[in-house]
Amino acid sequence: MPEFDTIVIATDGSESVRRAVRVALDFADRFDADVHALYVVDEGEVAASPEQVREEMRDALDDSGQEALDEVVDTAGRPVTTAVREGRPATEIREYAVTHDADVVAMGTRGRHGENRFLIGSVAERVVRTCPVPVLTVRQLGERERGDEAAVEV
Repeated sequence: MPEFDTIVIATDGSESVRRAVRVALDFADRFDADVHALYVVDEGEVAASPEQVREEMRDALDDSGQEALDEVVDTAGRPVTTAVREGRPATEIREYAVTHDADVVAMGTRGRHGENRFLIGSVAERVVRTCPVPVLTVRQLGERERGDEAAVEV
């Protein structure tokens, strides 16, 4: 049976990631694993904003990141190592997982900008393709599937 000592949860605070957070925390509880929650400020999003408001944009994204991480900590009810990074999200997630010797990265299939993606968000897709660490992707349930979410098994 594989050992899972360190789980990295990549979050952007979106509604679609909340289920991934819950599943990842359940996974961590089952394996008594250390939990890291990571939020990445997308440098492209900051760079695309008008120069006069870039600092405000960065600050707003930092605040959103802290809120997303606080939500993971509150949901976990256990110690969680948190981190905010700035860069390209898929690259930062991959590098964080490798640097912290993660056994698995958990993330949602769609994030803040993913509602227009058909199956899997572009960040999740890049992490799955490039990360040397196993990636657990958790999709958001549709309206009809939300009935008995407690029956979800990992």
